[in-house]
Amino acid sequence: MMVGLESAVTFAVVLPSLLVAHNVADHWVQTSHQAANKGRPDWTGRWACLRHVASYTLVTALAVGLVWTVLGLPITAAGFLAGQAVSAVTHYWADRRFTLARLAAISGNAGFYRLGAPRDGHDDNPNLGTGAYVLDQSWHWLWLFVTALITAL
Repeated sequence: MMVGLESAVTFAVVLPSLLVAHNVADHWVQTSHQAANKGRPDWTGRWACLRHVASYTLVTALAVGLVWTVLGLPITAAGFLAGQAVSAVTHYWADRRFTLARLAAISGNAGFYRLGAPRDGHDDNPNLGTGAYVLDQSWHWLWLFVTALITAL
């Protein structure tokens, strides 16, 4: 396992690459159908989430692969694959929605999770500025940090 300055530089390059790829994949590449259905508690939801995570992982892999190649980073194939696997699994877990909602409840953040959400039976607050969205993005950023560490080692 490579540890030291090379690892630090690799981490410092991979993390922002993952964050940019995350924003593109989560907001531009994800389809409206996937976004609307990935949290459903049935096979439609599971498949929508799986398709989203597949395209998401393609984008993050391309971003890391690009900086790896162009900058000649000392990334191993095992580190690359392990990092992408952690990113994909944790992204799928959070994007099923009920899982993240449950974690928010367990951690005492259920009220924050519901912040800005439409009231039951109403469509009175359709926006991206919800507690659920913020917790979702925070969760993804945490795991992108871990992914960058894994990739750099």
